[in-house]
Amino acid sequence: MPAKSLPGLVGLCTLLIALHLSIQVNGQSFKLMRFDEDYSNLKDSTLNFYQKIKYTALSKNKPAYVSFGGSARVEYVSFNNEDWGRLGIGHNDFLLQRYDLHADLHLSNRFRVFAQIRSAWESGRKNGARPIDEDRFNVQNLFVDAAVIQKDDHALVIRAGRQELDYGSGRLISVREGPNVRLYFDGAKLMYTSAHWSVDGFAMMADTIKPGALDNTSSRQINLWGVYSKLIIPAFPNIDLYYIGVKRDLSMFEEGAQKELRHTMGTRIWRYGGGLIYNLEAAWQFGTFGSGTIRAWTASAEAGYLFEHLNGKPTINLRNDYISGDSKKGDGKLESFNPIYPKGGYFGFSPQIGPVNLIDIHPYATINVGKKILAQADVVMNWRYSTQDGIYRPSGSFNLPGSSSQKKYIGTAYLASVVYSMNRNLSLNCGMQYFKTGAFVSDVVTTPKDGLFINTRISFKF
Repeated sequence: MPAKSLPGLVGLCTLLIALHLSIQVNGQSFKLMRFDEDYSNLKDSTLNFYQKIKYTALSKNKPAYVSFGGSARVEYVSFNNEDWGRLGIGHNDFLLQRYDLHADLHLSNRFRVFAQIRSAWESGRKNGARPIDEDRFNVQNLFVDAAVIQKDDHALVIRAGRQELDYGSGRLISVREGPNVRLYFDGAKLMYTSAHWSVDGFAMMADTIKPGALDNTSSRQINLWGVYSKLIIPAFPNIDLYYIGVKRDLSMFEEGAQKELRHTMGTRIWRYGGGLIYNLEAAWQFGTFGSGTIRAWTASAEAGYLFEHLNGKPTINLRNDYISGDSKKGDGKLESFNPIYPKGGYFGFSPQIGPVNLIDIHPYATINVGKKILAQADVVMNWRYSTQDGIYRPSGSFNLPGSSSQKKYIGTAYLASVVYSMNRNLSLNCGMQYFKTGAFVSDVVTTPKDGLFINTRISFKF
């Protein structure tokens, strides 16, 4: 095993020794964004050792406290015929590791500082670490919250500094939890919340991620901004409305590589819970690409049913996405959708195709096996939306040109995964994906091969 992986494994073992600390903290679950956790309800409790880590009062009358936490995960990946054999590598086995620690300092009910450091490592990949694999040390979050209004029924908070973002179902702005390296931004956000309505306004700078320690470089200019609002009314559908602006000095599509200024306006109507579940989303994009114009769109429909009164609480679900691609290469107009900062695993836990120039049909089902195991099976069928555009990676970056082929069908992915939640702190994820290549891949890849992806991930949080 490469030497650089050993410090991380030692760190994981140290954390696993602490499994006896797996004690419920008033029933609260760990959040995707760790700064969303709130342990202030422990202030009047008799605390054990673990609870003191989550809540330590800083004064006798307890208006101020600090909370600590962290996580570790190690993932073994086995990939056969990545990119359908184009890379000529065949079997590719490698190890991914990620570790983080955070401190949440509440100086009063109105002022807070949150800091988080993170380390992500890759070992053994034959063709080297991808941008999503390695960032050996960085400051992932470092921000202050100042509450301008703090009432029981509504609040207005200003957040400034380095921070993670995640909105809606993660189609356009996601923290990107699936890959080894999560995203973050530098900037400011104004957040208003009430009982049934919330709205965020933000202006951010995106860093360029580099694999070393503290070597990421800032854009030094605002290149992501927008407004995201959510309306929640009991017994009615939940509604999200949003506007997102993005500016990039160089974006690459099959149409070419140019400066890009793009605006996205969209809505999402959704409901999760017992019985009928659904998630409907549509977005329209406009702007400029070099000297040309942008006109792009996406529409997604997902519907399912949760049989909450049956053993295992099974669900059956069907998702269908239409994502525009460029209709005519070389005409100076760009109709390829830009997913901006998408969720890495939106089309499965290791998707081979990104949300650009795509039509997909995605049935899947889940079932709980006992109280600790969740099993899921998926089938994802993928077509190109336009034959004048290629296919893209899960990040939205350009992968393979396609204007030379009239074939549309890319291929079918078959997925199976199991999540075993051993206790509140420790979980094990195992997954397998087989990708059967379609007519398009056979047309543009010289010797196409079906792909096989297998992974095993152990995660610990405290």
